[in-house]
Amino acid sequence: MKKAIITGITGQDGSYLTEILLEKGYEIHGIIRRSSSFNTGRIDHLYSDKSILNKKLFLHYGDLVDTSNLNRLLEKIEPDEIYNLAAQSHVKVSFEIPDYTAQVDALGTLRFLDAIREVGLKQVKFYQASTSELYGKVQEIPQSEKTPFYPRSPYAVSKLYGYWIIVNYREAYNIFACNGILFNHESPRRGETFVTRKITRAVSRIAAGLQSNLSLGNLDAKRDWGFAPEYCEGMWKILQHDKADDFVLATGETHTVREFTELTFKEIGIELDWAEKEEKERGIIKTINLEKAKELIDFGRKSSGYKFGFSENLKPGSTVVTVDPNYYRPTEVELLIGNASKAEKVLGWKAQTKFEKLVNLMIKSDLDKVLQRGY
Repeated sequence: MKKAIITGITGQDGSYLTEILLEKGYEIHGIIRRSSSFNTGRIDHLYSDKSILNKKLFLHYGDLVDTSNLNRLLEKIEPDEIYNLAAQSHVKVSFEIPDYTAQVDALGTLRFLDAIREVGLKQVKFYQASTSELYGKVQEIPQSEKTPFYPRSPYAVSKLYGYWIIVNYREAYNIFACNGILFNHESPRRGETFVTRKITRAVSRIAAGLQSNLSLGNLDAKRDWGFAPEYCEGMWKILQHDKADDFVLATGETHTVREFTELTFKEIGIELDWAEKEEKERGIIKTINLEKAKELIDFGRKSSGYKFGFSENLKPGSTVVTVDPNYYRPTEVELLIGNASKAEKVLGWKAQTKFEKLVNLMIKSDLDKVLQRGY
């Protein structure tokens, strides 16, 4: 039985990766930060399973800013694989807490690599969660493993240090350390402050009459969005390769935040029109297809315990999307689109879930939560 350490196990990727590795027969050791409130919601279904907890899944308190803690955990667990997914991962927030972002995302990676050297784990394989934000002000379209980096946020700059320290320790100390340069990947487990989940949750609340409008920043930012569980499978594939290397994982398609918003509203039967420009721009209901709304929300699904139906306040001409300059980044990343041909050729990995299906999965999940629970 292989043993794996996962930092960031309570996050979107950590929870999916845990499920994948458990299915493959791994013993999982997750590192979680001490908090005064529970933040294990994404893994509660595993945590509450007595056949898994403390038999196949073990949780340890730890933090990437605590070197001695990392050393003790490595000595105790002696893992075969380490997946470093923990990070201060919100790009906009990184402008407000740049020092902490650097301590975790940059130096946290260094502390882990140095702990591997200190403990003498020569056979361990290390996966570093890199990011498409490294490309920032893009120098090439699409972006591949050979594209020059140009980070545009404290988050991306910190991750750039993490990327290069992985390469350096791989070459200097022969550590099996790999970077997964993952483009945006989403799911129903995405955090509510990230733009995709913010959109699907807000649209669900608007449909139920619990919220009047959705406020967004740059509507024209373009991203390459994939489905998170597939990308977590790709992380595992990267560490199973016989040579430590770096790989881009992406869909090869790009869509704007505006497109994501339009498609999400379309999923509940609302077609949007846009009025005015820049900071005054508004998304207005053009038409409402009640049959489509009924199909998805299902007024008659009383057995599911829905508390809410489709809001009667939604009418053509109503403003449901506004622009808030507070959500603008000081330096914006306008376009990201990845070239994952190396991963497909070497690892046999390819993104499967299309953009439309991803939006459908997310809005259905949030509608269920909102219409059943009211939040």
